[in-house]
Amino acid sequence: MIIGVLSDTHGHVEFATRGIEALRKQDVQTVLHCGDIGSTEIVELLDGFDAHFVFGNVDWDKDGLRAEIKACGQQCHGEFGSLEVDSRQIALLHSHDRSRFEETISGQSFDLVCYGHTHKAEKHKSGRTVVLNPGALYRAAFHSVAVVDLESMSIEHITVGDD
Repeated sequence: MIIGVLSDTHGHVEFATRGIEALRKQDVQTVLHCGDIGSTEIVELLDGFDAHFVFGNVDWDKDGLRAEIKACGQQCHGEFGSLEVDSRQIALLHSHDRSRFEETISGQSFDLVCYGHTHKAEKHKSGRTVVLNPGALYRAAFHSVAVVDLESMSIEHITVGDD
């Protein structure tokens, strides 16, 4: 199974739409949003996906976002998400709480830890855990999303055009 990962949309509908279109082209069914959602319009853009959200440090209207996520039939995990997809244990957080982020990685309980906050696309392995930041869809040098093949644990960052 291939999943999509995005982060730091900050309510910017235009770039979020481009990122989500890139994920649709990859035929992903499940999408993880690593926080700083920014507006309910972003939640609505993910209609049709099995979407999971966590809050970031600038998600001020948590109650409004939580209500919209529920209304769209998607999953809100608050500040931290833990889920199993295709037999893989996945953690989802924004990473602004550095100690929680580092503990999540060092605990080695997850196959994949997805995070945002830094606005920089990156991936690395720490022990058995693959750590992934998809990059940001707003306030970044390059706007990007990521796709993960859960069987092989291969990751591809996809740059979203700014034209």
